[in-house]
Amino acid sequence: MYERKTIPNLNCGLDLIGEVLYGKWKIRLLWFINEGHKRPSELQRKIPDASRRVLNIQLKELEEHELITRKIYPVVPPKVEYSLTDFGKTMIPVIAALGQWSNEHEDRLRDVILRHAVNSDLDVPIVS
Repeated sequence: MYERKTIPNLNCGLDLIGEVLYGKWKIRLLWFINEGHKRPSELQRKIPDASRRVLNIQLKELEEHELITRKIYPVVPPKVEYSLTDFGKTMIPVIAALGQWSNEHEDRLRDVILRHAVNSDLDVPIVS
């Protein structure tokens, strides 16, 4: 697993939130756990583009940042469930606000993202 070699820059709130939420799937994981999808298999079904390994890494990081807790049930096969901590629940209004902003600007954001993706593809030299 990746081990950080430098101390993160934590000079302001944006640095802190970036450190905690950096990761492609973390915001979705928090949202889906809040919505009641607590088992790793349920989260995998909600985010099919993510590999199980990456989801596990990001769940572990969210747990280390005290946004979620993991409960392991003593059954065979092992059963694991995740839930938001009280601290993690404070992120939900922030995530909801980001989602609302995105919904309000959906067409523009989609156009900009797709335009950039197409232009990036055109910039790649073709080798024959």
